[in-house]
Amino acid sequence: MSSKHRDGVSINLGFVPEFDYKSSSSQSWTRVWTMSWRRLSSLQRTIIVLFVCIVALCFFYFHPTFQSNGSKSAKMVPINVPGDNPVNNLPHDSVREMEIEKAHKLEELKEKAQKQLENMMKQHGVKDDVDEDKVADEKNKVEENNFENTNKEKEKDVEKKVDMEGVKPELEYDFFDANRKHNDRQKAVIEAFKECWSAYKKYAWGHDEFHPVSKKHSEWFGVGLTIVDNIDTTIIMGLEEEYEEAREFATNGLSFDKDKDVNLFEITIRVLGGLLSAYHLTGDELFKTRAKDLGDRLLPCFNSPSRVPYSDVNLRSGNAHAPRWGPDSSTSEVTTIQIEFRDLSRITGDPKYKEAVDEVYTHVHDEPKKDGLVPIFINAQSGKLRNSGTISFGARGDSYYEYLLKQWLQTGKTEMKYKNDYLEAVQGMKTHLVRKSEPSKLTYIGELLSGRNFSPKMDHLVCFMGGTLALGYKNGLPEDHLELGKELTHTCYQMYAKMPTHLSPEIVYFNQAEGAPDDLIVKPLDAHNLLRPETVESLFYLYRITKDEKYRDWGWKIFLAFKKHARIEGLGYSSINNVKNAGNPSFRDKLESFFLAETLKYLYLLFSDDADLLPLDQYVFNTEGHPLPIYKSA
Repeated sequence: MSSKHRDGVSINLGFVPEFDYKSSSSQSWTRVWTMSWRRLSSLQRTIIVLFVCIVALCFFYFHPTFQSNGSKSAKMVPINVPGDNPVNNLPHDSVREMEIEKAHKLEELKEKAQKQLENMMKQHGVKDDVDEDKVADEKNKVEENNFENTNKEKEKDVEKKVDMEGVKPELEYDFFDANRKHNDRQKAVIEAFKECWSAYKKYAWGHDEFHPVSKKHSEWFGVGLTIVDNIDTTIIMGLEEEYEEAREFATNGLSFDKDKDVNLFEITIRVLGGLLSAYHLTGDELFKTRAKDLGDRLLPCFNSPSRVPYSDVNLRSGNAHAPRWGPDSSTSEVTTIQIEFRDLSRITGDPKYKEAVDEVYTHVHDEPKKDGLVPIFINAQSGKLRNSGTISFGARGDSYYEYLLKQWLQTGKTEMKYKNDYLEAVQGMKTHLVRKSEPSKLTYIGELLSGRNFSPKMDHLVCFMGGTLALGYKNGLPEDHLELGKELTHTCYQMYAKMPTHLSPEIVYFNQAEGAPDDLIVKPLDAHNLLRPETVESLFYLYRITKDEKYRDWGWKIFLAFKKHARIEGLGYSSINNVKNAGNPSFRDKLESFFLAETLKYLYLLFSDDADLLPLDQYVFNTEGHPLPIYKSA
């Protein structure tokens, strides 16, 4: 800038008194100025100083950091059409005010600059024969350019803020319609939910978990887990009173400012997923605000050297760390947060949540696998999968495969990398893990111990895969996926039907020897039932896709078994210790939040005759049973 003025200004001013720098109050400046500055005339120096002052004035006047808190700003409104001019989407009066404000500010700047120039010229003895009009014109051009640039930046900022409003839900279904009909089976499920809710409200309200035998409560995250995990259940079932109670808690009782370590995966699928689903089903901004607060508190988990998230984080301090039991995270846990975080970015317009989980997916995608199959442990420090780990579609591995398909669906089937990884994994599963038992030839999915040795063990958790395969078929994947899904779901139902209580154990082993008397082996430590949802979840998908009534009948028999052996009259339901002892299964004294959020919800949806209730081409359910919208583009 100095050289430009030095080379470009040549004005004959006549006699200009020499400025005595040594007597100036700014003696410290003279020690750093160069000789070229000293060779400039007083007018040239004046113009340079004036230009610097004008630039500084514009900066302080227009920069948002120095705006007055009382300044008027146009109210932003969200837009949904890409490429629209954000100014066109402002209220009409606000646009007019912006134009008026622009004109006033420009005039003010001109007057201030003119006065400043006159004062400086008098101070330095510049004669009146200076071409002031020419100087003023140049000054005005500079000011107009600065103003236009500032205004353009403001418009860009407006556009950015508008985009940050995110995607708003389109509400088409009235869940609290007084004329809504429920059939007898649905009414029975609603009754079970309300009994659990009422007992929880009486003995454990605001706490995470309820123990119906002892009538006590316990904490896991300290955020009222059973309430938040089930806001959408109250909505879907049309329980307006229970919904209002839950919403009141979310308004006045829910706080994430807790000095508490939480598991990233569990709180994401249950609490973040629950809030997101409640927002999409109601459009209530409260749930979006709470979801954003939680999402921000979970982001420190991703600050690991490998970007694979730590398993735990303190909600207040943001201190993230590996689990207490060892250095590794579960593979399913770090890869089953993508749907929720991507949705959070969509509704807030802030890409940071999606970017964090996308980086995790990309990392795991690039790790070596066994025909698309992953070990169940991964190290957050190194980012490496533990190659010696077990390969399983059960605990610590299950939802990795589930979310490959569901991420593809959530993005409107536009991001093919998820579909390709899913197809590879299903083929790997068929090659290495799918077997048939003796003597009944039940199809099941086993495990590879240390990544090599086959084990005929199958967790009840694996029973999600029947519905997942059917869902893939519904979305254009091969027909043999549907057939395999049917076979697996039949096996899972047999895990109920063959037990004396007609409730499934947590884990079964399948007989491989020809001539074996029974297909299932249940070890004493595996005989408990935690009220899990995976089988009824698959029944829901298969009924929706095939319309075969047998899936509803199977679901009804399972519900009746829960009611007979897991219900405590007036206190709801509890997990049990021994599904092989119909006379005394004994209670474990715990109501899992997922019994309400998933098991009863999927049973309610399974029995529904309403084709418009959460259609599968519009919603994808997260692994905790919370429906989130399918977007038409990624």
